[in-house]
Amino acid sequence: MNIQLMTDSGADIPKRLREEIPLTVAPLYLHFHDGQYRTGVDMDLENYHKKVEEAKELPRSAAPSPSDFYEAFKEADPAKPILMLSLSKGLSSTYENAVMGKNMLLEEEPERRIEVINTKTASCGIALQLHEAARKIREGLTFEELVPHMEERIEQTATLFVLKTLENLIIGGRLDKVKGTIAKTLNIKLLMQASEQGTIEVTEKVRGDKKSIRRFIDQIGEHITNANKKVICMSHCNAGEKAQKVIEEISGKYSFDDAYLMDMGPLIATYGGEGALVISFYKN
Repeated sequence: MNIQLMTDSGADIPKRLREEIPLTVAPLYLHFHDGQYRTGVDMDLENYHKKVEEAKELPRSAAPSPSDFYEAFKEADPAKPILMLSLSKGLSSTYENAVMGKNMLLEEEPERRIEVINTKTASCGIALQLHEAARKIREGLTFEELVPHMEERIEQTATLFVLKTLENLIIGGRLDKVKGTIAKTLNIKLLMQASEQGTIEVTEKVRGDKKSIRRFIDQIGEHITNANKKVICMSHCNAGEKAQKVIEEISGKYSFDDAYLMDMGPLIATYGGEGALVISFYKN
């Protein structure tokens, strides 16, 4: 490819897409009581789940530093422009740090072409956008054409979430313990979506796993009128069999051209918790 694509570990990327795209990924950090780990480098998915279960502890996350991004940009082929698709600015300081890293390198090498874009999404939502960027590069779009195209596509991206458990939100302090206990007792499941600003907002509270999955699937039809020639991406947290059934049901109900299914990486799993599902697609 004549354009270097980059992202960070706020993205969950399926193996099939990784094999199709020459991609650089800047790792975010996870802080456990015994030290700091780089997602996807020092901490893989299997070891992450094992560590959380053994320690009964959720890590704190931290964005890559501006220096991390500076080094990643500098290592790329200087002859290729770089398009960096960043974890939503509404969820992390990753985007701001990537911009600072870019500016640090441009002070030294002003001829470099680097564009950092706030995806306003996470997980499989970024995978969806990487798929689109790679497709357009193969079609022959120039860097100057690709950047505004992706900015437009970001505004058309829908990202929906359903949580099976509220445990991670309670442990992580993002949900009041008393409210969380009541919700667990009543078997309440949260349906959420990425807002226009790239934050996560609760859209519905549904009782029961089956009913929440049904609403999760039905919500797609509320965002999209025609799935023809479109791609859907889904990530799951340690729930491969369940996710496969859901993606098959989605494929049976809607006419998406292709579907990508992927594991949820350690960063997103920290917030989503066991059994969480995320889907992303273009509304138009």
